[in-house]
Amino acid sequence: MQKTTKPLNNFKITSVILAVIIIISSCASGQLGKNNSGEYENGMVVSAHPEASHVGVEILKKGGNAVDAAVAVQFALAVVYPNAGNIGGGGFMVYRSASGEINTLDFREKAASGASRDMYLDSAGNPIVDKSLYGHLASGVPGSVDGMVEAHKKYGKLSWAEVVQPAIDLAANGFKITKRQAAELNGLHRNLMDFNPNGTAFVNLESPWKESDLLVQKELANTLKLIQEKGRAGFYEGAVADSVVAEMQRGKGLITKEDLKNYHSAWRKPITGMYRGYKIITMPPTSSGGIALIQLLQSVEPYPLKKWGFNSDSTVQLIVEAERRVYADRATHLGDPDFYAVPQVGLLKAEYNKSRMANFNWNAATPSSSVLAGEIKGSEHEETTHFSIVDHDENAVSITTTLNGSYGSLVAVKGAGFLLNNEMDDFSVKPGAPNMYGLVGGEANAIAPNKRMLSSMTPSIVEKDGKLFMVVGTPGGSTIITSVFQTIINVIDFDMSMQKAVAAKKFHHQWLPDEVYLEKDAMDSLSIEKLKAKGYKILIRGPIGRVDAILRTKWGTYQGGADPRGDDVAVGY
Repeated sequence: MQKTTKPLNNFKITSVILAVIIIISSCASGQLGKNNSGEYENGMVVSAHPEASHVGVEILKKGGNAVDAAVAVQFALAVVYPNAGNIGGGGFMVYRSASGEINTLDFREKAASGASRDMYLDSAGNPIVDKSLYGHLASGVPGSVDGMVEAHKKYGKLSWAEVVQPAIDLAANGFKITKRQAAELNGLHRNLMDFNPNGTAFVNLESPWKESDLLVQKELANTLKLIQEKGRAGFYEGAVADSVVAEMQRGKGLITKEDLKNYHSAWRKPITGMYRGYKIITMPPTSSGGIALIQLLQSVEPYPLKKWGFNSDSTVQLIVEAERRVYADRATHLGDPDFYAVPQVGLLKAEYNKSRMANFNWNAATPSSSVLAGEIKGSEHEETTHFSIVDHDENAVSITTTLNGSYGSLVAVKGAGFLLNNEMDDFSVKPGAPNMYGLVGGEANAIAPNKRMLSSMTPSIVEKDGKLFMVVGTPGGSTIITSVFQTIINVIDFDMSMQKAVAAKKFHHQWLPDEVYLEKDAMDSLSIEKLKAKGYKILIRGPIGRVDAILRTKWGTYQGGADPRGDDVAVGY
């Protein structure tokens, strides 16, 4: 497929950045560092940034529940983790109460009312690649603020003002950036200048950013104050909405005041399934993650993974073949259920997924070119971030949230101080054309006004014998589903602790391109050669996923897993 413009290479933030391992131990605060195997009785927060994790635990200590802490963490991440934490993006929440009630909230972004099916194609019908990735036209209508308002309204315990205040303080007073963040901001300096000629807090005009520099965001603090005072109307109406629309007009974007006012998140029935006696509770469409996760688990359950061992050639081969088939189904059958009849029941039948593995040959790789989506009868950059929270009463929240690419569209709303997403690239810009993660899609995920774009986000909660067992999720674009899947089987099949399961080396296959991606040292060289001899194309790549998870042990304590691939930290008390 011919691309009409050359991607802007200097926009890409390399995934191979020197890992910064932050270990902060403090008996007073009760923090669990990422290399600490400690367990806590009263509650735990695991997120992508130390400041956000501490905010969440402080809310729990004040008597807030898991949802109160989740709202506080979401807003805190919008300040301290601007490349993915957001109020200008969207995401998904999976909730489980102490009594066993389960629910999911879809606060995924929507296409503006002025969006059209072929808006990113040239006159010859070819995708204009950068158009859906960078700048104002790449943004969907944000859903995060509405999502947090709805979650708090339904399940919150503390006052709205109390859970938003920590983020206001962080924005107004500033926070010390990490070494990783300094490198990212410096790498994006010129591009941020180009897209924000009127200035942004993310650009340091005096000197390059350094670790521990203070990032103060006064405009964002004012926006958060309006949200604190007026709730939903503080973002989707009034001064903030005016700033968003003015920004759209400056950059020829599509989002209008009516689009903002008309946005609403949606409560949806969770996807559930069983795996070796464990109940999986996960996200339905517009996330593809929940259905794909259950399909993967059903596909491998008949096989003795524990006997074969972690990342053995047999284990990897089986999982790759399962992933190949599941991602083919994803490309054809999944989209926004408000616009497309997703064949959910058929995709989740164990018999169907078993039949999909029937032509699996141990002696040779199945070419992806020969794998099509299954026939279902009947109607039915990887910068995202995830956080997991459990409170004293065992209420649990799993939230994955995103701007899509790192720092989203790179457009910061002047006067409001937050970054806009570039989620429009998650639509099928053209059936069969890959997005920024190499994922292809079809008619089910075509662009339409007010439609939610398909996502791979897979926030999940696992039960055992009716009790909470695990809270898990990750960023990583197309690798999200496979990273969550492998983390779950690392615990259930390979008896790993939560931290070991999160840190374990991972691999990924997504049907197209027909390649197996391995983290360095994910497999021994002999096993790799065995797979190559069977026709598998193996590519070594940088980090896969940044899983943040919590395990409830058999003693009733909480064990955190904070991914060492990032600045992630688990905090418990």
